[in-house]
Amino acid sequence: MNELRGVTVLGSTGSIGVNTLDVIARHPTRFRVIALSANEQVERLFEQCTQFNPQYAVLPSEEGAERLTRKIRAAGLSTEALVGTDALERVAALPEVDCVMAAIVGAAGLKPTLAAVRAGKTVLLANKESLVMSGALFMQAVKQSGARLLPIDSEHNAIFQALPRNYADGLGSVGVTRILLTASGGPFRNTPPERLQDVTPDQACAHPNWVMGRKISVDSATMMNKGLEVIEAHWLFNAAPDAIEVVVHPQSVIHSMVAFSDGSVIAQLGNPDMRTPIAYGLGFPERIEAGVEPLDLARIARLDFEPLDRKRFPCVDLAYHAMRAGGTSSTILNAANEVAVAAFLDGKLRFTDIAGAIAETMERINMSVVSSLDDVFAADWEARVMAREIVAGQLARI
Repeated sequence: MNELRGVTVLGSTGSIGVNTLDVIARHPTRFRVIALSANEQVERLFEQCTQFNPQYAVLPSEEGAERLTRKIRAAGLSTEALVGTDALERVAALPEVDCVMAAIVGAAGLKPTLAAVRAGKTVLLANKESLVMSGALFMQAVKQSGARLLPIDSEHNAIFQALPRNYADGLGSVGVTRILLTASGGPFRNTPPERLQDVTPDQACAHPNWVMGRKISVDSATMMNKGLEVIEAHWLFNAAPDAIEVVVHPQSVIHSMVAFSDGSVIAQLGNPDMRTPIAYGLGFPERIEAGVEPLDLARIARLDFEPLDRKRFPCVDLAYHAMRAGGTSSTILNAANEVAVAAFLDGKLRFTDIAGAIAETMERINMSVVSSLDDVFAADWEARVMAREIVAGQLARI
């Protein structure tokens, strides 16, 4: 029998967290849920506590934790409700935890994810912002602690599967010439440009292939999600910016590819279901059942590819610029994007103004060198303040 592995799921009520628990539930003799965390969805978190009976459940507010505690006591459960970022870092580093699913969206996921890394855990990385904001510091911590970092984004998971196991020696040394990140193109790949300024949040969140949270769905619609993934690939695989190429693939069946010096291109294929990369990470180096429908290529019938329309999706070039600039540039990019997307979802910014708000924030804040997390969070705070001012100015002009 396999040894029971303790798992903490950071962001358990989001789409990645829910899919993680779905896979875990299929393997009760392999995994035990030690801790869960959520942002606001107390009811769903309680349902998860009822099903998995974790030792701990973490919420950001005292009020939410008190509500959860009352429900837990009434149900006769043993779960202890905890509060705040310190609690997230604690449950990510518990001795009884072997594996941490890092699925908190945005900058809020950085500290607990880094805590898991520093504790030497197996970290299933679904929070790309950790690498976008603090790539050098993050990867240095992985190296120093001996943590195992497994990418869960479908694209990076596909690349990880396609690369030779000794790729850490350098992509060139194993014959890799390019990393090909595939992108669906989102819901507006063929929308006439003149109609984009009238896009609503609900339209932007209606992804043709994937079911995701609203922030990530908007990032997919603007293609900033792909830009952040380019930066993530740079750090995960030590890939030069010019060695990472974005290719639009509307079917989302090929999740990414790796090109080699002999002309070979190795791809990972599968139905667009996040349980596949999640199961790969949970079971690694074994493969475990994920509940995913088998891929039927005859039914799909065709796989299309097209170049990225950089004018339609300017956010991708903003990400490349930030990656090449280094320092705090990617932190500024990410913070401005989070502010702009939140403003769009709140009806305070037009869809077509998201990229402009990010670009203006990057222009108005000087990049600085990163030597500690304090530098990262200082840049994050400054960028958010600036981005809010810019968004307010754009709102006044509408």
